[in-house]
Amino acid sequence: MAHRLLVASILHAASSATVYDVLQQNNLPRGLIPQGVTSYVLHPDGHLEVTLPGECNFVVNVAGSPYKFHFDSKFVGLIKSGSISEVDGVRVQVKYALQAIVQVDHAGNQLTFKVGTSSISFPVSDFTSSPVCG
Repeated sequence: MAHRLLVASILHAASSATVYDVLQQNNLPRGLIPQGVTSYVLHPDGHLEVTLPGECNFVVNVAGSPYKFHFDSKFVGLIKSGSISEVDGVRVQVKYALQAIVQVDHAGNQLTFKVGTSSISFPVSDFTSSPVCG
């Protein structure tokens, strides 16, 4: 009986976790995903599917330079400790074009976004809180 109660409480705890909890459990800042998530699915293999009420745009300023991020209403990635790979549905404006983010890695106090064949690094502190879509 005690075993059943333990399993039930673990399942309840897992089902009440938010997508932001999933990020933090994988050594990633909650600010990688904007506010307003309507649902998410975390598959046993680490694939994460997230749904927002609509498309989302916001700006992150780094060293005086604005970077515009765009999230589709549904986006996906493979989450592991310290990284999200196989990202689809998220782009960042580099120079004058929106480019797909394919991976995000957390090392030390930096987040590195892989965009095509190049990468952009941001301080983790720029992603401590979830941005608001605007």
